[in-house]
Amino acid sequence: MKRRHFIQSTGMITATAFLASPSYLFAKKRRKLGVALVGLGYYSTDLLAPALQLTRHCELKAIVTGSPEKIPIWQTKYGIEDKNVYNYQNMHTIADNEQIDVVYIVLPPALHAKYSIIAANAGKHVWCEKPMEITAKKCQSIIDACAKNNVKLSIGYRMHHEPNTQTIMKWAKTTPYGKINHIYAEAGYYESRISHWKQIKELGGGAMYDMGVYPLNAIRYTKGLEPIAVSARHQTTRPEIYHEVDETTLFDFKFEDGSTASGKTSFGENINNLKVDCQHGNYFLRPFQSYKGVSGATSDGTMLKAFQGNQQAKQMDTDALAIIEDTDVLVPGIEGLKDIAIVEQIYKSARNNGEWITL
Repeated sequence: MKRRHFIQSTGMITATAFLASPSYLFAKKRRKLGVALVGLGYYSTDLLAPALQLTRHCELKAIVTGSPEKIPIWQTKYGIEDKNVYNYQNMHTIADNEQIDVVYIVLPPALHAKYSIIAANAGKHVWCEKPMEITAKKCQSIIDACAKNNVKLSIGYRMHHEPNTQTIMKWAKTTPYGKINHIYAEAGYYESRISHWKQIKELGGGAMYDMGVYPLNAIRYTKGLEPIAVSARHQTTRPEIYHEVDETTLFDFKFEDGSTASGKTSFGENINNLKVDCQHGNYFLRPFQSYKGVSGATSDGTMLKAFQGNQQAKQMDTDALAIIEDTDVLVPGIEGLKDIAIVEQIYKSARNNGEWITL
């Protein structure tokens, strides 16, 4: 074949092949989901906003705040447009903003239902920080609003996204060290602030609602069963500060298979430990709920090395993919509701001198 004819022939083949190629080979790059942060306190400012700069599937697009002085700082740092700045009075108009796909509620617990429902009614997917709310009834109201508006609801239990924690959850099913006989979980820190929402009952303050959800949830996912009874008591070393809410709460669980668990949470001391005693050994994570460095070991020398990535970024990317691919979220609303239903009984037991309450 002469050179000219060869070029003409192969050119036609190439063109035909291009036209016949499946369209997905040339699909446009998928748009990241736009996230609006509601509440610009420490967690949003120091952790979520920076983590959103590391995500692959979502990005910070909007803010909702009641503090006007924060707005120019956030706009300068993250390039947020004027039209994407909201306050608590006009937050419902997010419904008209196509740049916003997800609303992340990062407020004191007693405000979660109110603003989660506003977000759901605006047709936006809802990410709600833990604890989900302060009563199981209000948790259910969030679930119902999201279902009614056909939007996804995910609760911000970042530990469920953390690799070593996921190993512990897997072991609840596979029991590599035999039956789990007892679990001990504790989480707390010394809270030096004396005039903060965490000391205000009406806003959902108290150690059990704040840090207490960590050991409570950890016991549930580590055992892989729901407790059948609980006993609890409160302690305080600073009654002048912690007279309205609990500074320290201790609680014990019983399970239907005869195993037990103990939990502790506090605003009065730095504690961060999960230990699991089994029929043929034990294992632990220490720390088990820090923002980084979650690591541990087993009685036979297996090391659980710390995850090197960003926990919040991993969490938000996983939740974003669930929306993009229309799959189940990793931590649905029912998980948050179950914890709060138990928290309510923990407070009831503590009010009644540690009475054992059937769950």
